[in-house]
Formats: sequence, C-alpha cells, structure tokens
Amino acid sequence: MSDAAILVRYGEIGLKGGNRPAFERRLAENLRTALKGMHGVSVDRLRGRLLIKGTDEISQLARSASKVFGVTSLSPATHCTSDAKALKKVAAEMVAITLERDFPGDGPVRFRTSVTRADKTFLPGSMEFARDLAGAIIPNQKRLKVDLKNPQLNLEADIRPEGAWIFAGRIPGPGGLPVGSLGRGLCLLSGGIDSPVAAWECMKRGMRVECISFYSHPFVGPQTREKIIRLAEHLSSWQPTTILHIVPFSEVQVAIRDNCPEEYRTVLYRRAMQRIASRVASRRKCKALITGESIGQVASQTLENLAVIEEASSMPVLRPLATSDKVDIIKQAKSIGTLETSNLPAPDCCTVFQPAAPIIHGKLVDALEAEASLDIQALTLEAVRGTERLRIPEDV
Repeated sequence: MSDAAILVRYGEIGLKGGNRPAFERRLAENLRTALKGMHGVSVDRLRGRLLIKGTDEISQLARSASKVFGVTSLSPATHCTSDAKALKKVAAEMVAITLERDFPGDGPVRFRTSVTRADKTFLPGSMEFARDLAGAIIPNQKRLKVDLKNPQLNLEADIRPEGAWIFAGRIPGPGGLPVGSLGRGLCLLSGGIDSPVAAWECMKRGMRVECISFYSHPFVGPQTREKIIRLAEHLSSWQPTTILHIVPFSEVQVAIRDNCPEEYRTVLYRRAMQRIASRVASRRKCKALITGESIGQVASQTLENLAVIEEASSMPVLRPLATSDKVDIIKQAKSIGTLETSNLPAPDCCTVFQPAAPIIHGKLVDALEAEASLDIQALTLEAVRGTERLRIPEDV
C-alpha cells in the first residue's frame, strides 16, 4: 500500500477561534522538531488536521509524534481518491494487513467500519457507505464479527475534498496545547516525584518549561546532580529542549543554619529558592514559577507556610498539583517516565541541616525577623552568579 502518512488530530486547539491558526502552526513546528533527524519529513496543515509524511518507518514516526502536546490522537493512514471503488479496495487491503500484524491466529475479531465526510458531495452518506465498506470486506475475512459497540478493529474512512484517508486504529496523544504557545515558566525541580510531574502538567497547558535545581555540594554528593540532569532529560522528551539551571545553594543554607531559628530552616530555604528562582526567571523571560507543592503533603506545605514561602517570589507561583493525591501523582510519574529516576537514592538540598521539629504554621513576621540577620541580597546575587546552565539534550 503506497501513499502512507500519519493523520494527526487535535482537540482544544479547535476551540481557539481566530487564534486557531497560530496554535496549529506551533503544533506543526513542534512536530517537525520532534521528528528532526528522520528522513524526508514534512508536516502540513489540512482542514482540522495535520498530516505527517516521511520516508522512515511510519510506526517510528507515529511513536515520536504521539509524545507531542496538542496531539489528541493520530493514525497511520493511506491516501486514495474519493472514489467508492478505490476506497473499498484500499480498505480491504488495510484490514488484511492489520489482521495479520495485530491479530495473529485464527480466532474471531470484533469489527466495525466508520465513515466521516468533510466532503458532502461524496455519495452515499456516511452511514450507508460504512455499510458498503463492511459488505466489501467481511465476505473475504471470515474471522471478522460485526460489533458496533466494542470493536477490536475499527476501519475508518475520512473523506475530504482533497481525497480520502483510510486507517485502522488511533494512537492516543497527550492532548493539551502545544508547548510554547502560552509562554515560558521556570519549574523548581527537586529530586522527588512531584516536581517533574508539575513541570509536565504545565507543558501540557502550552508552557515551555525551564527547570532550576538547588545543589548543596559538598553536603550532598554528585549523584544528586546527576539525578536532576536525568530528570531533565526525561522532561526534554516532551518538549523540544529543556534548559536546566543548577544553583549552588550550600552557602545560603549555612547562613540560615548559623543565624536563624532551627524550626524555620525549611521555610527559609524555600523562601531563598523563590528569590533566586525569580531572578533567574526574570532574566530568562519566564512569566511564572512552577512548583510540585501539594497542600498538606509535608510540613512546609500547610496553607500558612505556602503563603510565607510564596511572599518571597516576585512573580506568580503555579502549583498544578496543589490538590492532587500522592497516589495519583505517583501514577502520573510512572506514566510519563520519571518515577524510576525520582526513586533513586540521592538526597536533595532540603535534607541538609533538616530541623528536628519544623514549623507547621509559620508566620511571615517571624520569617522576616529571622531573615533580618542575613545579607539576603548578597546571598541571592552570589547564588545567581554561580548558577550553571545546561541545554538538554545538547549539553549532556
């Protein structure tokens, strides 16, 4: 079967009205980037769809395209003229190939046909032609058993003014909006389970996400730095590139340990992170900070402590996991491929000089009083100056 391609569908983009072409262009650009390095790739816009062509194996193209945000589903498909006889011939060939490839053996396979017509000049109508297609296929494939509600194999025809596309099966995509269509955010990436999922959720909402991590050498070893880089590598498989900022944080922590009340250490660490991250974000033209905080999950994530911590930021703080259950977060981390790396035994900076009894209901006035004993500006500027910046995957 010749003239094979991948038919790409999107969902929410179709609701964007006059802004829809801009979102479509961004999605097409991101698909081209995801398929960079493959041979002969083109991405074209159809009415309500995108079309990928390439000389590499279609399944390989589909696998890479299925991880691009904005894609709700895609189908390897074959193009033919909008002629009933030609459609039936291509459909019969596709069903035979699909049965051999995906349904080995001789057992029954539940089957249906579906037809959509963007070209209303094509006759007969959708339901009638779906029956015609089934009538042309089933007599030659004795394994097929009609099941309109729960088919294992759904042969579809998408009939358009420029021709028809025949396909059998839909590969799900992540949905959402194309990365880069709604600005840039900076995620505070720890070595834990939550923050990579928070970054992923913001990518899904169309944000290009950079990451910042706080590295307390020599109080934590190089395995902590490597773990963070590996998490950023996982995230970079979901967007064109990931910028990772690694901040030297030990001097800040030593200053807090030596000059501030022990119970406020974790809250003050996180306030320092917000200040440093805000400076880096501003330089990188990011519009918001992103954290993996979930209300009540740990002592620093009570409503009072979250308010005290956020006050140190100079820009909005997004918490996409604020009301998420830990079990659901773990499930999502496994789904996106970060859970195994997050579970590697490497301490993050917040374990350094951890208080025995952290404050649960912190007060801003007490945090500000504690910080009065620190040279906040000097500590912040020194940390920003020492920040290492990596572009992933190019720099690793």
